[in-house]
Amino acid sequence: MKRIAVFCGSQKGTRPEYAAAAERLGALLAREKIELVYGGGMVGLMGIVADAALKNGGHVIGVIPQAMVIKEVVHEKLPDLRVVKNMHERKALMAELADGFIALPGGYGTFEEFCEVLAWSQLGYHRKPFGLLDAAGFYAGMLEFFDHATREGFIRPQHRKLVMVEEDAEKLLRRMKDFRPPAEVKWVR
Repeated sequence: MKRIAVFCGSQKGTRPEYAAAAERLGALLAREKIELVYGGGMVGLMGIVADAALKNGGHVIGVIPQAMVIKEVVHEKLPDLRVVKNMHERKALMAELADGFIALPGGYGTFEEFCEVLAWSQLGYHRKPFGLLDAAGFYAGMLEFFDHATREGFIRPQHRKLVMVEEDAEKLLRRMKDFRPPAEVKWVR
């Protein structure tokens, strides 16, 4: 695993555990010689994870839409910044660059990015691991909803198992390195 894309909030959130988890993840990726691919911002958890990776000698690739560069939220100390036209290009490039995906706490954008790579895996578009770094139980409600959708027949049990969840970054990374994709993918009938 050479690169991991991290999806996370442009805010820090209300609990210090969220920032601490972002800092630990950035440092861990640097120590493990895994490049960080992320949204290119300097604000919120995005800035924290990038700063931690850089501080610990890691390589960071930021992918940011032109409109966000104009708004001056871009992280100006990145060794590798890729400016794209829009959010669609951002997500496509991040997915292409990454060997796996991790979501830290965040808002709608984080949820959407994570669920998109989850759906792509379910459909067989990629065979890369992904997980939720569940700092302070942030994702409990989402996981409960995933279980509800599974019980109601909208998510197959084998696809529900695709989502790796850990509160500890080292445990999550270990599981991702050991990930073996399921043989079956969902085909629409």
